Amino acid sequence: MQKKYNISVEATLEVLGGKWKCVILCHLTHGKKRTSELKRLIPSITQKMLTQQLRELEQDGIINRIVYNQVPPKVEYELSEYGKSLESILTALCNWGDVHIERMCGDRADFLEESILNK
Repeated sequence: MQKKYNISVEATLEVLGGKWKCVILCHLTHGKKRTSELKRLIPSITQKMLTQQLRELEQDGIINRIVYNQVPPKVEYELSEYGKSLESILTALCNWGDVHIERMCGDRADFLEESILNK
C-alpha cells in the first residue's frame, strides 16, 4: 500500500529531513566530491552518519554514486539531474540562514566557519 501524506512538505522532509542531508547537498552543488572531501568539509559529522546519509540520498535518487574501476578504488558523489532540482530550495535555505544568524547573533562572518559556501 502506498503511503499517504497529510501535506506535501512531509514528502520533502522525508527525503531531506535531518541535520546533515541539506548540508551534504549544498556541498555537492559545487561539484563532485569524494567521501573524504565531504568529511573534511563537514568535520562534525561522523563517518558512519555520512555514509548513511549518502546511501539514503542515493536511494532516493537525489545523488549519483560514481565508482571508478581503478586501484586504489575511487568513489565520488554528485547531484543527480533530479537532485539539481533542489538547488533553488537549498539556496533559499542558505539565504534564510544568513538572515537568521544576523538577526540572532550579529555579523554572520563572526559565526560562520571558513568555507567556500560562506563567501
